[in-house]
Amino acid sequence: MSTRSVNSTPRDVAEQLHSAAIRLLRRLRRTDAEAGLTGPQASALSVLAFGGETTLKRLAAAEQVSAPTMSRLVKDLEHQGLIRRRPDPADARSTWIEASAEGRAMLEQARDRRLARLEAELAALPEADRRLLAEAARLLARLGEAPG
Repeated sequence: MSTRSVNSTPRDVAEQLHSAAIRLLRRLRRTDAEAGLTGPQASALSVLAFGGETTLKRLAAAEQVSAPTMSRLVKDLEHQGLIRRRPDPADARSTWIEASAEGRAMLEQARDRRLARLEAELAALPEADRRLLAEAARLLARLGEAPG
C-alpha cells in the first residue's frame, strides 16, 4: 500500500475507487483473451450464464449496445458453441438466447484464472493490507447493493 497522503472527501474517494477499479478490472480481463474471448463477448456471455436466458433486445439493453451490435456478438458466440438460440413461441420475430454448457464452463475457467492471478498478488501483500482490502471489499459490496 502507498504511504502517500490519501484525500478522503467523497469526491476524492469516488475518483480513487473509480480509477483503481477500472485499472484492476482491465488488467484482470487480460485473462479473458487467453480464453479466446473479447471483453464484450465475455461480458455478454456472463450476463447469459449468470442471469439466465433472455432476448436479444434485453441483452443489448443490459450491455448498453445497439441490437445490430449485439446480433453480431451473439452470432460469434453461437458460432463458437458458447450460446444457444431458440425461437420465441409467442413472437416469431424474437429468439431466446442462453449460455451453453460450454459457455458456462469457459466463463468459470476464465473466472478461476482471474481469481488465481488476483489471489497470487494478494498473497504477496502483508496480512494487514489483506485485512484492509477485505474490509474495503465488504464496503464496496454494500455500495454495489445500494439503491440509486
